[in-house]
Amino acid sequence: INKKPIRYISQYRAENISTRYIFSAAKHLIERYYHQLTEGCGNESCSNSWCASSVGFNRMDNNAAAVKALELYKVNAKLCDPHPSKKGTASAYLESSAHSNSACSNRKMNHKDVHSVRDNFKDVNYLTEEKVYEILDICGEKEDYSPLIRVIGRVFSSAEGLVQSFRRSKPHTKEELKSLQGKDEDKDEDEKEAAACSATAMEEDSPASSSSSRLGEGSSGENDVQKLAPDEVSVDIEAVRRVYERLLSNEKIEAAFLNALVYLSPNVECDLTYHNVYSRDQNYLNLFVIVMENSNLHSPEYLEIALPQFCKAMSKLPLAAQAKLARLWSHYSAEQIRRMVETFQQLITYKVISNEFNSRNLVNDDDAVVASTKCLKIVYYANVLGGDLDMEHNEEEDEEPIPESSELTLQELLGEERRNKKGPRVDPLETELGIRTNDCRRPLIPFEEFVNEPLNEVLEMDKDYTFFKVETENKFSFMTCPFILNAVTKNLGLYYDNRIRMYSERRITVLYSLVQGQQLNPYLRLKVRRDHIIDDALVRLEMIAMENPADLKKQLYVEFEGEQGVDEGGVSKEFFQLVVEEIFNPDIGMFTYDERTKLFWFNASSFENEGQYTLIGIVLGLAIYNNCILDVHFPMVVYRKLMGKKGTFRDLADANPVLYQSLTELLDYEGSVEDDMMITFQISQTDLFGNPLMYDLRENGDKIPVTNENRKEFVAQYAEYMLNKSVEKQFKAFRRGFHMVTNESPLKYLFRPEEIELLICGSRNLDFLALEETTEYDGGYNRDSRIIKEFWETLHSFGEEQKRLFLQFTTGTDRAPVGGLGKLKMIIAKNGPDTDRLPTSHTCFNVLLLPEYSSKEKLRERLLKAITYAKGFGML
Repeated sequence: INKKPIRYISQYRAENISTRYIFSAAKHLIERYYHQLTEGCGNESCSNSWCASSVGFNRMDNNAAAVKALELYKVNAKLCDPHPSKKGTASAYLESSAHSNSACSNRKMNHKDVHSVRDNFKDVNYLTEEKVYEILDICGEKEDYSPLIRVIGRVFSSAEGLVQSFRRSKPHTKEELKSLQGKDEDKDEDEKEAAACSATAMEEDSPASSSSSRLGEGSSGENDVQKLAPDEVSVDIEAVRRVYERLLSNEKIEAAFLNALVYLSPNVECDLTYHNVYSRDQNYLNLFVIVMENSNLHSPEYLEIALPQFCKAMSKLPLAAQAKLARLWSHYSAEQIRRMVETFQQLITYKVISNEFNSRNLVNDDDAVVASTKCLKIVYYANVLGGDLDMEHNEEEDEEPIPESSELTLQELLGEERRNKKGPRVDPLETELGIRTNDCRRPLIPFEEFVNEPLNEVLEMDKDYTFFKVETENKFSFMTCPFILNAVTKNLGLYYDNRIRMYSERRITVLYSLVQGQQLNPYLRLKVRRDHIIDDALVRLEMIAMENPADLKKQLYVEFEGEQGVDEGGVSKEFFQLVVEEIFNPDIGMFTYDERTKLFWFNASSFENEGQYTLIGIVLGLAIYNNCILDVHFPMVVYRKLMGKKGTFRDLADANPVLYQSLTELLDYEGSVEDDMMITFQISQTDLFGNPLMYDLRENGDKIPVTNENRKEFVAQYAEYMLNKSVEKQFKAFRRGFHMVTNESPLKYLFRPEEIELLICGSRNLDFLALEETTEYDGGYNRDSRIIKEFWETLHSFGEEQKRLFLQFTTGTDRAPVGGLGKLKMIIAKNGPDTDRLPTSHTCFNVLLLPEYSSKEKLRERLLKAITYAKGFGML
């Protein structure tokens, strides 16, 4: 946050509308007295002694006039009506008003005369770039910027004035001139002529439509909208930026923007909430574009009142307006997007650290944090739209629908209507824009910049998840804006969703048991033999998938035959590890292994049927559903395909880097591809036994040479075959099994493909220093115990493989959870005095039972033996 001192501003209260109107009326009367004292009414024969137009009136300076105006208001002194020669014209033309019946050409004044009478610019109700520079030059000459400050305060505090300001230049049409002339049907012919002359004289200053037309009432706004593209507004954005650049360097002028925003925001919020103003005039969006161009919005002066109020107003924009803003901002540069992100992030962070949020005082109830998060969502989708989009390569939906859970039957049984529809949730703004986050291969700025860590630290995820599921209007859930949450927080939300679904299935089972009189199992029980784990597990899962797929959403309970271990999570972890080791064994032939990349890929010529791949998909889904980490090594394209996107040429970079390099060289080749390389649209592969297989990328591909003209098509078709067509049957079956478990989960809604990989595989970075910081102690041990200090010295001296064995021994998996080892809550408990017994562990609860060995050497020897030869479960 900037070091500039915070200016405390008296907060504007918009609740009492009648008081505001009374104040406005009083202010208007005082202003009339002031102008009467300084400029007069324009009637040379005026008899009002308190009017500058009367004979013998003693001129006074501006300060004296202001004081006198207040006194006249208090005693309700006489007010002159403006002389007809002054009505309908700008004060810039006061000297010519006495000749209102003469021709327009005789009324124009030279520039010097204009300056002498326009010091206050009280007629300026909207701004253009030229007008700002004109006023700035006049103020600069006199070294008095108060007239400019008053104009900025008037225009930037008025929604009507700001909407009309900084319009893109265009010549006046005859219709616009007629609308200017016929603004007031009650004017006499002389007044109409004067108004028309004024409009003509001011044409250079006012390229936009008339500022006097009310919002939503004039036809010009509607016509502008019809001519604008979905990603265009009528504001000259470059002009706005130039104006801000010149004005914001002056502290006094900057304060005018700040105070005007405080006054403007409540009125805008009221307009959008109660008056549906955007549907009547879509140019209303202009004021948000103009305000957001202020590069000082993130500074401390705005964080207290002005920016929170503006965010509240902006969050009230209807969906169509939000989409239009997102499309407009998608054309901005990465730096401009980053500036807006930092503005909203600054406000969120400021509110989080300046309040004490907890389970009783939820961050979800803070209007400023909620509003700025909603505004940040618009910038997020602008970031997606402006990035590198791939809207075409989408996976086809499953032909057979995924069986739904029995929850529908239960609710029908109870006579209740279904509250939540099946299927993943979709963000309304995403639907309005017609894009998905996964369509973006590379955003304008990294997605990580949208994550707010201080917010994640104070967010009560159990409460937030409740708001997410209930979907009430008066409670906001940050899960509806997953871009602001880190992977750890989203994983916690997914954990709650999975657990609640498990409890729901358990209750359904109990109810069916009562209704049907059958003893049903509330868990997904798997009893397996270690030596036949694939046969036992996959056969059982295949039966469940065919008979009642809803059982897959029950809590998994694994039992190894002949072992006493009770599954509280640790037995399941070992089960998944053993299954994965067997499935991905290259000897089975379901997957191929690339020694260079250390990654697995689907075997296009596997002899296994599709059902086997479906079962592997089920295993992967069950691991996520039961919060278990797998040692799976897929290229990122697999997770993109699971999220609905096909593989493309750029996905070959990590899936098959050698082929990617070869095809890249083909694209970059400067010579004649046809003559020098002599390749065709027929490619060859080898099957499981090393025999060559030919495949035509196009019909009669062996007769179609690859040339400089068609090489891009060749590369695209090659990638399409390798990543999609060649493994289409295997992957569809795999995806179907995965969706059998996760089809009702908010997985797709919350996570991006790279986060799905982290969810399944855990973190590859093993930071044992972070683990040491978060480990707790029990049974008499503490951080300063001798044995504990020796234990950590020993563990840190282990090699990478030995450290992984220790993790496997203690937690049931050799991978770190989402967020790293610092998120793993390990407990080291005392297990008696010095002994020859080996250390033991409760993998379900990440507890290491460590005897108090007499020496560091004995500790090392006993620990190494335990982690090297550990296998199986027993009862202690």
